[in-house]
Amino acid sequence: MVKKSNKLLYVVIIPTLVIFFLLHTMPLLQGLFYSFTDFGGFGDWEFVGLNNYIEGFQDSRIIHSYFFTIGFSIVSTILVNIIGLLIALGINSNIKFSNTIRGIYFIPYMLGTLIIAYVFSFLFSQLVPSIGEALGIEFLQYNILGNQNLAWVGVVIVTVWQAAAFNTILYLSGLVTIDDSLYEAAEIDGASSFEKFRHITVPMIIPFFTINLVVSMKNFLMAFDQVVALTEGGPGTATESVSFLIYQGAFAEG
Repeated sequence: MVKKSNKLLYVVIIPTLVIFFLLHTMPLLQGLFYSFTDFGGFGDWEFVGLNNYIEGFQDSRIIHSYFFTIGFSIVSTILVNIIGLLIALGINSNIKFSNTIRGIYFIPYMLGTLIIAYVFSFLFSQLVPSIGEALGIEFLQYNILGNQNLAWVGVVIVTVWQAAAFNTILYLSGLVTIDDSLYEAAEIDGASSFEKFRHITVPMIIPFFTINLVVSMKNFLMAFDQVVALTEGGPGTATESVSFLIYQGAFAEG
């Protein structure tokens, strides 16, 4: 039985490793190799050593895209985890129609990012300024996406609004694993709601927090759709992410 199990294991693992190597590792190594050449995608090429890296670190546009992407990812990751956890705590409490509410909160995650971004683009450019003018609030009378200093805020708002649903589901998965007897024992001991949250809830969902943190940061570092639909990297180059800059360099600028 052991030998048969081992054979089955190899039959499953080896093809998977081969596919992973061909579709992931090999292109990665190939890209790394070409980074030391002047290869432009076709034709002949020559080795240029570290020139591409030196020029990259001297390019202010590339440096700015990295700073924007990292800052955007950190802010979005913090906000999406805080909001996701708060929503999960609210839904997990004893309220009516909790299953229905879970489905409603998950709808944004099911919608296409481009669709959501285009809708919010209309809200930022038309609806919000109209409301600002009606209420006499000067700050709301301008399209935030047209402000070079504040356009990133609009991108963060849209991204967090959509991504919070996935984080909420993961936190809910963690909350349902906590035994109610722990809360009952703490309540008998006179623990407040905050103390129960601090000493029971938080330690028990740490693994889920770690998963949310890693997945969120990974997704936000690859931000592309939101930037394309909302700002196209503008105003100027204010909201150019690394992924968007790669796309621009490859398909728009040759």
